[in-house]
Amino acid sequence: MSIARLQKEPLTNLPFYEERVDLACAFRWTARLNMHEAVANHFSLAVNDDGSQFLMNPNQVHFSRIKASDLILIDANDPETLSGPNAPDPTAWGLHGAIHRNVRHARCVMHVHSIHATVLASLADSTLPPIDQNSAIFFNRHVVDGHYGGLAFEEEGERCAQLLVDPKVKVMVMGNHGVLVIGDSVADAFNRMFYFERAAETYIKALWTGRPLRLLSDEIAEKAALEQEDYPGQAERHLSELKAILDEQELVYRN
Repeated sequence: MSIARLQKEPLTNLPFYEERVDLACAFRWTARLNMHEAVANHFSLAVNDDGSQFLMNPNQVHFSRIKASDLILIDANDPETLSGPNAPDPTAWGLHGAIHRNVRHARCVMHVHSIHATVLASLADSTLPPIDQNSAIFFNRHVVDGHYGGLAFEEEGERCAQLLVDPKVKVMVMGNHGVLVIGDSVADAFNRMFYFERAAETYIKALWTGRPLRLLSDEIAEKAALEQEDYPGQAERHLSELKAILDEQELVYRN
């Protein structure tokens, strides 16, 4: 066995180690993409069947510094969570806890205030129209929350969770706030978050031109969305490549 392979497979008693590594990679790459919000925003990953137990970033730690061992294990049904010594951010508990309790198919939840998705969330019409292949991915697969109610404490989190009960809806544009993406895994959610931000950037920059948009028909947009959903292994390979880069450049993320 090579030294490099040994370095990537440290002896550890950490529960859910591979899941932690995936999530730590997602945090660090989100920081590299400048899609982070300093020490705010949160990602979570369900680790039991009903989604009530999930991993999440610790309170007030910069995305670029998060390691596998830093992630905290939370029980969404434990009312004493916020009074513990390693309590999560209250808004993270309110939003992510509510989603994991109420939306079982939301295995991974990623919430960011990335620039272009947040610009989209600030428009009177925050719907992302299908103007290119990337934006077509989200045709009829995102919802706009137009009723921002302040910081995502428990009541606001419960309200937001209800907007994600349709399994077809994978992205919530949080009006006046940011974006929230769900997925079956870290790879699935991260890939979707990445392409939503890219699609929002294309749309916002197209609006800058002031020229008419070339909209795809509903038929072609739906066809392209289905083709993307059936494209084999793309999300998993995306995350795998990012981990390979981090393995070469900052292996500490696995610790």
